[in-house]
Amino acid sequence: MTDPTLCWINGRLLPGNAATVPVTDHGLLYGDGVFEGIRFYRRRAFRLAAHLQRLADSCAAIRLTLPCPRERLTRAVEEVIAAFAEDDGYLRLIVTRGSGPMGLNPEDCTRPNVILIATRLQLVSERKRREGVRVIIAATRRLPADGLDPRIKSLNYLNPILARMEAHQAGADEAVMLNRAGRIAEGTADNVFVVRQGELATPPPVEGALAGITRELIMGLARDAGISVAEIPLAPYDLYTAGECFLTGTGAELIPVAEVDGRPMGDCPGPVFLELRRRFHALVQEECGDSQ
Repeated sequence: MTDPTLCWINGRLLPGNAATVPVTDHGLLYGDGVFEGIRFYRRRAFRLAAHLQRLADSCAAIRLTLPCPRERLTRAVEEVIAAFAEDDGYLRLIVTRGSGPMGLNPEDCTRPNVILIATRLQLVSERKRREGVRVIIAATRRLPADGLDPRIKSLNYLNPILARMEAHQAGADEAVMLNRAGRIAEGTADNVFVVRQGELATPPPVEGALAGITRELIMGLARDAGISVAEIPLAPYDLYTAGECFLTGTGAELIPVAEVDGRPMGDCPGPVFLELRRRFHALVQEECGDSQ
C-alpha cells in the first residue's frame, strides 16, 4: 500500500520522504520541543482549538515562542488535510527549539521549526478494538510530576518507549505506568479509565497523567449520560478488580482492555465503554460529518 505521508515544514508542503530538518535542531539533539496529535475525519480536524491551546500551553511552559499565530497554524492544518490523499487520518504538529550550537543552552536557537505530518494511523487491529487489548503494569515508572509536569507534551518520549518495550517483550499490547508512589499514572500513549460499581474513575494529572483532550471529552460524555465520574488516585488493585477498563487518546480513541497482568477483566467490552464509544462516535459525526 502506498505511503500517503505528507509534511508541512515552516510553510512548505512536501512528500513525507522529501522532508528534512537540520541535524543541529535541538528537537533532534535533546528532545527540546513539544507536539500535538490531532485526528481528522472526513477532512475536518477534530477538536483542533483544544489541541492548539494545549500546544500553546506546552510552549509557554518550556519558554518556547511559537513563530506563527494560531490562525496561521489553523490554516496550515487545513492545507495539509486538503492535500492529504485520504479523508481520514492523523496529524502530528511539532514545534522544535530550532537549530543551534551544541550544548543545552537554547539561547542561540533563534528560529523554532514548525512541522506538520499527516499520515495514516492504526494503533491496534479492528479485532482488538472489538475484543480488547492485553495490558501489563510496567516496571518502568512514569517521570514524577515535580520533575517534568505531565501536562507538557514534550518530544522526549524515552520514558514511555521503555515501558512499551516491556509490553512487547511480555507479549502484551500496552503498558500501564505507575508513578513513584506506586499508583496508576497512565498508559504509554493513552489515559486509563476503570469502572467500579458503576462509577467511572481515572487518575488526575497530579498523579502523572497527561491532561488528555479525549480524556476530558470522555468525562464530559459520561456526565451527560448520567454516569458518575471521579478523578482519583488509583492503584494496581483497582485495575485488577475493575468491572471494566479502557484506554483513551487522540490516536487510540477508545480501546477496551481485556486483561491486565494476566487477569481477565470483568467485562470487555463493558456496557459503560460501549455507551461512551457510541456517544464519542456520534460527536465525531456531529462535528466532522458530511454536512457543510
